[in-house]
This record gives sequence, C-alpha cells and structure tokens, in this order.
Amino acid sequence: QVQLAESGGGLVQPGGSLRLSCAASGGIFSIYTMGWYRQAPGKQRELVAGITNSGSTNYADSVKGRFTISRDNAKNTVYLQMNSLKPEDTAVYYCNAAGEGRYRFLERWGQGTLVTVSS
Repeated sequence: QVQLAESGGGLVQPGGSLRLSCAASGGIFSIYTMGWYRQAPGKQRELVAGITNSGSTNYADSVKGRFTISRDNAKNTVYLQMNSLKPEDTAVYYCNAAGEGRYRFLERWGQGTLVTVSS
C-alpha cells in the first residue's frame, strides 16, 4: 500500500506563508483522494483540505481563501500552500490518502509535520 511522508513544516510569523508537501510511494497514487488534516494540542484532528484524483477540492471554512491544496500525479505528491497564517493555524499537519471507488477501503496516514505560527 502507499506510504506517505510529509515535509515543509516549521516556524513562521503571523501573516507569513508556508508550503507543505506529501510524497507518496509504494502505491498507485491516482486511485486516492488526498487530504490534509491538522491537530492542535488538546483538540480533535480536523480536515483542512481535500482533493480528488479528478481535481475536485474542499476546504475547512477556517482556511478558505488562505490555503490551497494541489496535487501532481506525475510526481506522486500533494501540496498545501498556506498563506496569511494565523497563530490558530498552529498544529501538527497530517497527510491522508483514501482510496476512491473500488479502492475505498484503503487508507493511509503520514507521520505529521509541525507548523508553528508565532511572533
């Protein structure tokens, strides 16, 4: 099954930008809907953004207009461009792969990458 590895997290000032990457290996990337989730200390994990293989996207209301999810199937990679970052965006961000259609029972998570928004 597909293996996921996130990168790009770090410390950024409020109003700044960061781009997260999730590289997939060991699977057929095109069968998966890809998503970014985040979990802040003491809070539940929440969906930030998702993108299907056909390119349909959805976003949490809290990030709409600031974050953009995209994928490059040729590179087996999904990205999350984060702009106008706020302190409340601070969390561990996780990459998720969920199989589409006949592969709907396949699911995988990355190890997470920490994003800290602070001055």
